[in-house]
Amino acid sequence: LYQVKLVAERLRLRNGFVAGQETHVPTLLENCDKLRNKHGNKNKPFFLIVDSLQCMDDGKYPSGAVNSKSAERSLSLMTNYCKENFCNAVIIGQVNKSGQMAGTNKLKHMVDAMLHLDVERKDKDLEGCRVLEATKNRFGGCGTTFFLAITDRGFDEVARVSLHGV
Repeated sequence: LYQVKLVAERLRLRNGFVAGQETHVPTLLENCDKLRNKHGNKNKPFFLIVDSLQCMDDGKYPSGAVNSKSAERSLSLMTNYCKENFCNAVIIGQVNKSGQMAGTNKLKHMVDAMLHLDVERKDKDLEGCRVLEATKNRFGGCGTTFFLAITDRGFDEVARVSLHGV
């Protein structure tokens, strides 16, 4: 939470931003309902940001045990909640040592868009920039890579490369 607090202060996020550390998905979604209903805000835009999917407990086991299927069940609960309540979710997943998405390919099919964020290490002119790539987008194009510099206000686009000439 301390790191989230620092980022929120740096980006000057104030009204309507709430951070928590709930890993039990049913409780998390109950808390989302409470936040959305607070002060009649149910119809305002709502974003649920989770870091990270592989740490979430879907509630299947009373002990809170997490296994290889917990990420799939957790993602299903969160995406269903967002569909039913017209909300948006940004779910951050872990990557393995080779840089690939951790978990099964089923996770890829459960989401509308998938982005990959990495650090540029090859190009000397862009070294240290963050590399953002859309690897799946159900509602739009993919194939564009953004090179982003980190500033005191967040990311700033340095370059854009498109496989489709856009």
